[in-house]
Amino acid sequence: MNDRIVLALTKLFDRHRIIFWYDGKQELRDDFAALSLPGIEKLELTNNEFGVKYRLLREEPEQKFLLYREGPQPDNLGNWLLDVQLAQGEFRTDQVGLWLSELELGYGLKSVVEAHTEFFKAVKRKENLKRLLKPDDTEGKIRLKMLGVCAGVEPRLDTVLESLLAELSDGRNDKFKLITRCSLDPFLWEQMKRTYGYQSDTPGIRDFVIELFKSCYSMGTDGQVLLSSDSLVFLRRWKDSRQYESSFELLSDECADLLGIEQDLNKRDFRTLIDLDYFRLIDQKIISELVRNVVGRTVSTGDVALWVRQRRQGHWYQAYRHLYEAVDYASQFVHMLDEATLEMESMADGIERYSRSWFRLDQLYRKFTWHVRCSGQASLMESLTEQIENLYSNNYLLKQNDRWQIHVDSATRWDAPPVLLQKHFFERCVQPFLNKDKKVYVIISDALRYEIGDELLSLIRQEDRFDASLEPALSILPSYTQLGMAALLPNKELALADNDSGTVQVDGQSSQGTANRIKILDQAIKQRGTALRAEELMSLNRDDCRALVSDHDVVYIYHNLIDKTGDSRDSEERVFDAAEDTLQELIKVIKKLASANASNLLLTSDHGFIYQNRVLEESDFSGAVVEGEQILYRNRRFVLGKGLKKVPELRTFQSSELGLAGSVEVHIPKSINRLRLKGSGSRFVHGGASLQEVVIPIIRINKKRKSDISAVEVDILRGGTSVITSGQLALVFYQMGPSTDKVQPRTLRAGIYTQGGDLISDSHDLVFDFVSDNPRERELQVRFVLTRKADEVNGQEVILRLDEKLAGTSHYKKYKSLTYLMRRSFTSDFDF
Repeated sequence: MNDRIVLALTKLFDRHRIIFWYDGKQELRDDFAALSLPGIEKLELTNNEFGVKYRLLREEPEQKFLLYREGPQPDNLGNWLLDVQLAQGEFRTDQVGLWLSELELGYGLKSVVEAHTEFFKAVKRKENLKRLLKPDDTEGKIRLKMLGVCAGVEPRLDTVLESLLAELSDGRNDKFKLITRCSLDPFLWEQMKRTYGYQSDTPGIRDFVIELFKSCYSMGTDGQVLLSSDSLVFLRRWKDSRQYESSFELLSDECADLLGIEQDLNKRDFRTLIDLDYFRLIDQKIISELVRNVVGRTVSTGDVALWVRQRRQGHWYQAYRHLYEAVDYASQFVHMLDEATLEMESMADGIERYSRSWFRLDQLYRKFTWHVRCSGQASLMESLTEQIENLYSNNYLLKQNDRWQIHVDSATRWDAPPVLLQKHFFERCVQPFLNKDKKVYVIISDALRYEIGDELLSLIRQEDRFDASLEPALSILPSYTQLGMAALLPNKELALADNDSGTVQVDGQSSQGTANRIKILDQAIKQRGTALRAEELMSLNRDDCRALVSDHDVVYIYHNLIDKTGDSRDSEERVFDAAEDTLQELIKVIKKLASANASNLLLTSDHGFIYQNRVLEESDFSGAVVEGEQILYRNRRFVLGKGLKKVPELRTFQSSELGLAGSVEVHIPKSINRLRLKGSGSRFVHGGASLQEVVIPIIRINKKRKSDISAVEVDILRGGTSVITSGQLALVFYQMGPSTDKVQPRTLRAGIYTQGGDLISDSHDLVFDFVSDNPRERELQVRFVLTRKADEVNGQEVILRLDEKLAGTSHYKKYKSLTYLMRRSFTSDFDF
């Protein structure tokens, strides 16, 4: 006991010069007598108050005194030292008094401590509470801080609730039991009633969360609402919290089942649900309806894009991202195909039209197919997948290449001026740099068809200080790896090997393998050229990479993922996965070269490909029987031989017609037909003359010295008033220009704040990534719900603020703001 008395008195003397000690039960005289405190004078009050007072105030005004009285405190009228006592401190030896002393709380807060004695029995809880206490704390604030200590979170009602809900989702209730044991539960329910409107004869955390989901869902539909608008603000904060995301999702699923949300959703039009994201069932309903409507063509592409964009703001979007994106790409594909006219006047015209717009259909098909595959929801997407596959194969791919074949059949030479022919790549694209004594670095990605090159172009341009341009080239025929790679090397003469290897001679030398390609480069540029695989480049350290760049005038980098994946029957279905990975890998290769001071980069491909993500039918195969004097090499899309017998289903070329030396002849199945070949895949093919196989990208890449990336600007359209008169505020935010590769999207956090910086509404994370040139299509409507705290600033100015996150941090800076006057009438007290 003595140690506790010493500790309590020491703390009191830190704040006061004179301490009064009334021993009401007359049982602590021995403790007083034994007490020794350095620098403290002990005096006993025994009807000597006047003399003691004179000594305290006149004789020793600097000395610290402990005044002990055996017995209770005298009544105020008879207490000669009352004025001194009120100005100084009082030491109480009952348990509550000791706790108050430890916490440096006035005796006026005795009732708080007495009501929650269990709380103060734990030293750790007292220590945690003391760190939170402030001199001006009210009883309510102290109890709220005690709740925070019990829950192990900040002393705010919303954070306490989030912690209790997380515990509930884990099937535990330790924190709530502690709150109850400390008799803080009545205070908790009182605050829940005052803040959220929650009241029940048998209140409980599970009961509250069920009512929370029920009321917030009803606010967005047409059900009965029992809670206040603050509950909606809380739910939005909770679901957007990374810390409590898992508890929200688990309890959301439980409540959806208890509330019969699935049955209710079946009765609703999905359009009325676009802004709601409290249950994953809402996303499932919307996606299911979108699939049905896109298949039935009962919704416009613009509406689908808008709905998908709106859902991107929702809580469950990442879980269903691939499905939303697949539906969006499918809708775009159907619309574009309806608008497309697949006619051409010549090979050059066909390539020009393909590289200007038609390639986009291949791109949309690839993106749709990839997202469906990633979603793992083949059954859900079955009807839409079947429709897109049929449209792609029959209405686009076949129809387009049947018309293209007419011009291929009539061509006397494989050429389409002014389109660059692949065999002239070195002469037209690489040599001009060498003529100006400039180094150049060539990246060749196997089977990177034109539409993938277009997506890569956009990704390159999105990188700061990188610029790029894209043009089409016509690959040499047959469009297969050995010939395409050879054609990209410096060459005067290309010839197909007169054997069954399928290899290609460049000026009489084999071009098979990296070592032979290095020899060909060395001969052309006098020992200043080299070649290596992309994997080898990426494994180089910084100094070795810089040496590679500085020691050579021309470096060829070979990348192979798409072709390697697609050429195997076991992995061809993953070719679009390989395309996605290729895009990211090539960006890394480009950055690696640029960081080594490579400033002139070219990126191209040896050939393209056809891929149809379905089981091919009999009609997809050519019925032609390949015959000839000598069959040298067979592929799904071409045959090499001599004395080949001409048949209507195949277009036969002499080497000279293809710009090749030698006497090898080439059979190409017409349009997109395949030849039957045992042991090989048939969905991914190349070697033929379809636009998808022979139109390849040439991307010219430069790195600038100065930053060229900016973000879109956003404005707040206030409307006709600057006064807030109700519990909600609807606003329009306007993106001032379209988002492009170089003018990138901007993400902002929006909310309404007091002048002191307190948030008094829900908070919205807004993404401004509109690409439309139409200003009306770059508007974003947002509705803010005010909390009860807004009542505290009625008649005052408040701030609508847009904040932007500082890159790489959790901090925000102000982007833009508007001031409003809060003028709410009594009618705004009624929620919804």
